[in-house]
Formats: sequence, structure tokens, C-alpha cells
Amino acid sequence: MEMKRASRTSGRAVASATRRVPPARTLQSQVVDQLGIAIVGGEFPPETTLSSDAALQERFGVSRTVLREALKALAAKNLITSRARIGTVVLPRREWSLFDPDVLAWHFETGPDIAFLRSLAEIRIGLELESVALAAERRSDAQLEQMFVHVEGMATAANTADFAGSDLAFHRAVAEASGNPFMASITGLVDLVLATAFTISSPVDDGEARDVTVDHHRRVAEAIRARDAEGARAAMRTVIMEGFDRAAGRMSGGSAG
Repeated sequence: MEMKRASRTSGRAVASATRRVPPARTLQSQVVDQLGIAIVGGEFPPETTLSSDAALQERFGVSRTVLREALKALAAKNLITSRARIGTVVLPRREWSLFDPDVLAWHFETGPDIAFLRSLAEIRIGLELESVALAAERRSDAQLEQMFVHVEGMATAANTADFAGSDLAFHRAVAEASGNPFMASITGLVDLVLATAFTISSPVDDGEARDVTVDHHRRVAEAIRARDAEGARAAMRTVIMEGFDRAAGRMSGGSAG
């Protein structure tokens, strides 16, 4: 319970740092959010049928129209499907749109497991190692300067929100310096992945962990400055895995954090 409260507090700080403004809380969005959390959290496991429309209407206190629109939104995220004479069925997890911001958010709202965090680290490795190598080859002096500004921002941050803001800005700067618009477009995913780690464990309150994290980011920037693509790849892999190890250690009850 204590970790979940801490996660929500840190999550609000990260939301502030990423400048993500939640949409207006309409009845439909509330049903989507609550039912999405119930599905991702396991209340309605894959291959099971949701409660009847009447039961869901009563549960959420909404009209049939609102409920049907909410179910359409969840179907668009590949969480559910409607089957004749059966009802609304939860799809297998492999079919879920895991890149969808809401689906990712629901995972860490309900408490991601270590396997899920490892999968997030692996997708970051697949994307960000190529991005940072391109940045080493293509960056401008102005872009490089901004990377070091963000590293310094991490070093001097007074709280989790400021630290997260500088961390996320650093990764955005690297993606932009890659010169590839597709790489730059993945920063939203990276934001959410980093937010997941920060909701579980932030290095801000641990001086040693903070120094390690800042140093690893500085090494990425230094490799980019040297136009060392392979060195940048290695340094970014270290950044990603350090974040994963810290979060996994916290979840396992270790001292990381």
C-alpha cells in the first residue's frame, strides 16, 4: 500500500514534468478509464466475458449510450471485442494496443510486474540505440548544447518533477538530433516508459543513485559530442538498463530507489 501511494504521488509529479494535461473528465472518459483499469488489472481476465450492459450501466451509473461509446473506445484499443450470442469479450493480451498511452498508463496504475518493465526496457533499446547513434552522426552544436543543459538540469533538480522534466527533455533532444522524424515521433512513448519507472522508483532522494543516473546521461552526451555512434549506443543502453534495474530492485524489495 505504501509503494502504491508513493507511486501515485511520483506519477503526478511526472505528469507535471511531461506537461501532459488530462482530458476533460466526461462520463464516457471515466467509464473508459475505470473499465480499462479493471481489464488491465485482471478483474476481467483475457478470454472472459464482461458483465452485461445492464450490470455495467448500474456499476458506473451511466446511460446505455455512454456505456456503448466507452466500449467502442476500448475496442479501438484492442482490449475487447463483441461476439454474437456471447457478449463483450476481453481479447488476449498479445492483441492489446500496448503503445496506446492509456493502456500503458493503466499498466502502471495497476502496478506493472517486472516482466512488463523488462519488455518496456527492451523496446526502448530497440528504438533509442539507433536514435542516439544517428544523433551522434547528425547533431548540431546547438542540439548538443541543449543535451548538456538537460544533464545539468538533472544534476541540480530539487525534486522529482524537475528531475523527470530534465530527463525527458534530454531524451527528446537526442531524438530530435537524430534528424529522423519517425525517431522524433516516438518521444511520447519514451515519456510514458520513463514515467513508469519514475512512478516506481526515483533516484532524486538517493544521492548516490542520482549521481550515477546523471553520470550515465552525461556519458551519452559526451559520446554524441565525440560523434562516436557506437559509444553513444553503449552509453544509452547503460542508461536504459540502469533505470530498469533500479525499478526492478524496488519492486523486488531491494534497496534500489
